[in-house]
Amino acid sequence: MRRATNPEDAIGRSPERLTLGERLSLAGKFIALEIYTPQNLALRRIEAIGDSPPDCIRMLRARGLNPTAFELSRLPAPY
Repeated sequence: MRRATNPEDAIGRSPERLTLGERLSLAGKFIALEIYTPQNLALRRIEAIGDSPPDCIRMLRARGLNPTAFELSRLPAPY
């Protein structure tokens, strides 16, 4: 079972496309997904991941993204 050795490996991927091992190792982390609007038709891709919301916001800012355009949620365990 493939486990995420670096949480940043999940950046750019849909939460639904993570492997079972990745979901197990990343469960409980916070992820940032772009808020979907009819104007932007955002894809459900992880744009930041961290142990807390401030970690995600820092990562978004470091990538030059506006944190107000993202929703933060905790990645649940796969089962």
